[in-house]
Amino acid sequence: MKMKVTPLGSGKAGSIELDDAVFGVEVRPDILARMVNWQLAKRRAGTHKAKGISEISGTTRKPYAQKGTGRARQGSLRSPQFRGGAAIFGPVVRSHEHELPKKVRALALKCALSMKAAEGKLVVLDKAAMPTPKTKELAARLEKLELSSALVIDGAELDRNFALAARNIPDIDLLPSAGANVYDILRRDTLVLTKDAVTVLEARLK
Repeated sequence: MKMKVTPLGSGKAGSIELDDAVFGVEVRPDILARMVNWQLAKRRAGTHKAKGISEISGTTRKPYAQKGTGRARQGSLRSPQFRGGAAIFGPVVRSHEHELPKKVRALALKCALSMKAAEGKLVVLDKAAMPTPKTKELAARLEKLELSSALVIDGAELDRNFALAARNIPDIDLLPSAGANVYDILRRDTLVLTKDAVTVLEARLK
């Protein structure tokens, strides 16, 4: 798949050949959904907690005799049927992480890249670098490229001036190629890759 390379400034930057094995696979919504659920599950704190019967403060004495009262037998005022009692099968502190095979994760990333390419929402930049860390200057360049909601993925290392300039622009995210992930790709309208990022991602996913 041949694609035009867009310069961040003025001039021309030629074109690049994208590997169909990475940017041209069949888009699988079910795989994307599994990957996003896996990513978000890992982010959950899992600190929600309800008290069990052993943690409720109160007496351990039987509220009244077992027999002879005409009422239902009760063993504790800390039982869930009483006000202030325990929660039955309530949430406990736990990890929400679950397993997802490595091949499924790789396929999900390929699907996300291919989906952006198929929708025409993939832009390849010559490089993501700025001479000065000026947010106003970078915002003007991005506006010229019609990038209002975009994820920019660079090579192994980020340009410091570009990172400083981009961090104050709303809806513009910046990641190194090692941090490329499905959730961040899907949450922004446009995916912007540098030529270095394309090289690294193709080597990673082939």
